[in-house]
Formats: sequence, structure tokens, C-alpha cells
Amino acid sequence: MSAEKAGTGQIVLIVEDEPMQRVMAADMLYDAGFWSLEAADAYQALHTLEVRGDIRIVFVDIRLPYEFSGLELAEIVRRRWPEIEIILTSGSVEIVDTSLPDGAVFLRKPYRSQDILPVLRQIAH
Repeated sequence: MSAEKAGTGQIVLIVEDEPMQRVMAADMLYDAGFWSLEAADAYQALHTLEVRGDIRIVFVDIRLPYEFSGLELAEIVRRRWPEIEIILTSGSVEIVDTSLPDGAVFLRKPYRSQDILPVLRQIAH
């Protein structure tokens, strides 16, 4: 992994119910120097966060199956793991900064590498 890459091996939890979106996000993150774990819903994400102490960023779709939205998951993450950075994304929900958890960032789908890389560089201190 190149030293110029943003992630330098940091671990990102991708929470996305669409398998192809997860794969695309994981590829982009890997190319930027991040390792990733994947979850298809908020329950899987919370379980992963509870058993892993090395996750630095949660990259979550706002629309998730079952009873928790990505925004609700982000609020839980902010309360329980305040040190974890949060990136929310959606192609169908418009978000204003005031509805985001403190410090969270919103990216509109479809996102490209050139959209996400500056955000990752900014939050991956």
C-alpha cells in the first residue's frame, strides 16, 4: 500500500443492502488505501462494531432494510462510538447538514472515486 494513499490501512465498515454497491464501495476504499468490512443492515453493522475495536469509519446508506435507517444507525454510532467517523450516502433521500449526527458527512449517490476520496482524506487523519 502506498504511503500517499489516504487510508493507510484504516478499517471502514460499509453498511449497504445492495451487494453491487457494497462491492463498488469496497473497491474504491481499497484503491484509496483502506480495508473494509461489510454489513447488509444495521443489525449486522452493530454486531460488527460491538466485536471489533479497529473500525475507524462507518460508510452507511441511509435506506436500509428492517427497522433502523442508516441515519438512525449513524446516531447510535455517534453515541456509542464517538471516535468513529461517519459518512452517510443516498440516491433517493436529500439530507441537510442539520439533520446529520455531529461531524458526519453526506455524499449523494451515485458517487465516484473523485467524490469520495477528498472526504476520506479529510477525515482519515
